Amino acid sequence: MAAYGERDPLLDGYSGRAPLFPLPNVVLFPQALLPLHIFEPRYRQMTADALAGEGLIAMALLRPTSGEPTAIHDIVGLGKIVSHERLPDGRYHLVLRGLARARVHREVPTDRLYRLAELEILEDHGPLPAAQTVLARRLLRKFEHMFPNVKSHPVWTAVADSHVSLGMVCDLLASALPMAPEVAQHLMEDVDVLSRCRAVTLALEQIQSRQETPPPQETAMGFPPEFSVN
Repeated sequence: MAAYGERDPLLDGYSGRAPLFPLPNVVLFPQALLPLHIFEPRYRQMTADALAGEGLIAMALLRPTSGEPTAIHDIVGLGKIVSHERLPDGRYHLVLRGLARARVHREVPTDRLYRLAELEILEDHGPLPAAQTVLARRLLRKFEHMFPNVKSHPVWTAVADSHVSLGMVCDLLASALPMAPEVAQHLMEDVDVLSRCRAVTLALEQIQSRQETPPPQETAMGFPPEFSVN
C-alpha cells in the first residue's frame, strides 16, 4: 500500500492509457481485489494484451439509465493484474488489484476488439495525516465491532497495524460492504476523503440499524470473493 498522498508504486511508468472493461455491477476501489473470469473473445484479447504490456485494466460501470447500452461512468477503477491463469480453452482467471481512481479523458480509436482510453489519475483530497489517523481508527473500530470475525483476516491485520490513510480505509471498507453499484460508484467518484468517510460511516450505521449481516464472503474483508464473470 502506498503511503499518505503517494501514488501506488505499481503505477510507476504508467503510459496514460488502459483497456476499458465495462460491467453493469462492478466498481473496483483502490486497494480492493477483484477476481474475474474472462471468457468473451474481446476480453480474452484484452487480457492477453494487458499481460504483454503494463498489466493494467480499467473497470468501468455501465450507465443503465443513459439510453445507450455501452455508455459508462467516466470515473473508473484502474487495476493491475496481480494473479492470472490461462485455461486450456483460452479463458482466463485473473485477480485485479485496484490502484487508483481515474477519469476517462477520451476513448482512443483502436483496431482491437476491446475499448481503449486515455485516463487521468485522480488524487484524494483530505486533512493532514494526524487528523486522518484519528478518523481512520474510529472507522476501523466501528467495522470491527460490527464484524468481529474480521480480526482473523490477514488483510485486516495489515491495515489495523499500519498507518494507512483515511481514504484507503474508506475504500477497503466500501469494497467489503454490500451496496448497490450506483451507490458504490458515488463513493468511487468522491475524492474528498472526509465526505467519503461520512458516507461509509452512514452505510455502516444503516446496516447496524437494520440488524442485517452481509453474506459471509462480503463480511470481514472476505478476499478473494467469488469470481465475477464478463
